[in-house]
Amino acid sequence: MKETRGEPHRAGKKLRIRLVRSTISCVPAHRATVKALGLRKLNAVVEHNATPSILGMVRAVSFLLDVEEIG
Repeated sequence: MKETRGEPHRAGKKLRIRLVRSTISCVPAHRATVKALGLRKLNAVVEHNATPSILGMVRAVSFLLDVEEIG
């Protein structure tokens, strides 16, 4: 299947995402984004492939997260 927009997805590129700030004072959309990333508690860590949708979610709530690229 051919990628139609942006750069083609690289399977080896992953992100390690940690929730470092609370979502208590955030707007509901930001809370939903953090939940969609799979982060529930402070200092929780998840790993995701670096797809455009994940990168967009990370960019939207970057002030709450610590992100590092792995692999």
